[in-house]
Amino acid sequence: MSEDNPLFSPIDPSPFSIGIIAAQYNSKLSQALLDRVQDILQENGSPKEMLVERVPGSHEVPAGLKMLLGAKTFSCLIGLGVVIKGSTSHHHLVADSAGNAIQSLVVEHGTPIINGIIVTEDLVSAEERIIGAIDRGKEFAHAALQMAKLNMKWTLI
Repeated sequence: MSEDNPLFSPIDPSPFSIGIIAAQYNSKLSQALLDRVQDILQENGSPKEMLVERVPGSHEVPAGLKMLLGAKTFSCLIGLGVVIKGSTSHHHLVADSAGNAIQSLVVEHGTPIINGIIVTEDLVSAEERIIGAIDRGKEFAHAALQMAKLNMKWTLI
């Protein structure tokens, strides 16, 4: 992941319906990431709707997103999770399969989905990206607002 800090213009969230699926695994960090995303989404007002559902881990995030897509229309969805390398390379399997599944959902449904699954080699790197100097939660929230705005511009929601 880049350590670039993009600049974001404020976007009024009030016309948007945002759905968030957040993994519970690595609970302290995943909750901090979810909290940050919600705070930023509400920074300039509140979205018309902000629905949050929890799933066990990052591997289940795409299934949760699929359920939301089947139930109603959203301006944008966000999938959140924290995957930290353990003693095996299982973290690559989880990250790759979740990322591919999320991208497939975007293509299949035409709804923007922000892949907010943080994947790191160690706990320190995860903390830096979630509760430290690299604010990925802020980036994910702003990306969702930008994509919701683009979605509204080019589709009839």
